[in-house]
Amino acid sequence: MSEPTLSSDEVDAALAEQGISWDHVGDELQTTVELHDFGEALAFVNKVGAAAEAANHHPDIDIRWNKVHLVLTTHDSGGLTVLDLALAAAIDRMRPLR
Repeated sequence: MSEPTLSSDEVDAALAEQGISWDHVGDELQTTVELHDFGEALAFVNKVGAAAEAANHHPDIDIRWNKVHLVLTTHDSGGLTVLDLALAAAIDRMRPLR
């Protein structure tokens, strides 16, 4: 069974209330994380992958040398759900401090 989608206002409120630093673009949450080099970017992607597997919810990932672009949406629900917010918050906690 798919998760219920959230309204645009609900997503924006949750991002603000939870301090999630992703952009809300249509039916997606998007972020780009810049790391030191490719090795650090790859290690970050592996951590994201482990969290995604644990949550059984998987982002689209694009890695370009030291930049990792992530996109979240719940495809089988056709929009954003609490699953996207939870994984975005978890990924935010993995971001390296600079």
